Amino acid sequence: MTAPSGDSDGALAARSIAGDDRAFAEIVRRHKQFLYGLTARLVGNPDDALDLVQEAFVSAHGALRRYDPDRPMRTWLARIAVNKARDWQRKERVRAVLRSILPLGDVADVAAEQVSVEQAVSDRADLAEVRDRIAKMPAKLREVLVLRTIEGLPQAQVAELLGISEKAVETRLYRARRHLST
Repeated sequence: MTAPSGDSDGALAARSIAGDDRAFAEIVRRHKQFLYGLTARLVGNPDDALDLVQEAFVSAHGALRRYDPDRPMRTWLARIAVNKARDWQRKERVRAVLRSILPLGDVADVAAEQVSVEQAVSDRADLAEVRDRIAKMPAKLREVLVLRTIEGLPQAQVAELLGISEKAVETRLYRARRHLST
């Protein structure tokens, strides 16, 4: 059975629950670019973002019965991806502490000091600086900035996705922009 690209996300979810693997493959095809871009901006590392998007889709597949077809699939998937990114960031903080306590030797030091290709290209210096500032921003501010400004989601959708009020979105966005300008 083929999952026509014209089916709604809700119909695809129902077909996937019924055992149609192609239906879930269509959900992945529709939303993978958005989730990858979102996750990459949240964690700042393309390779880690790819892993997190895969984890998000695995989790989504397992939780598909809890998806409400009356709500946007994109928002539901984004919430899963944001939660995966938050978990990764918590683990990354622990790994950073462990690296500082238990150095792995010269190899780790050399790898950490290498300049990425993007940073080495002079015409992208400003972009690298902005990405760096976003990466160093507190997670609560970074999430709102990425979702609202970079991904262009409406304020109400960002609030729902993060489980906060629209006023909190507005406040965090203001603080994030102020953080970038300092």
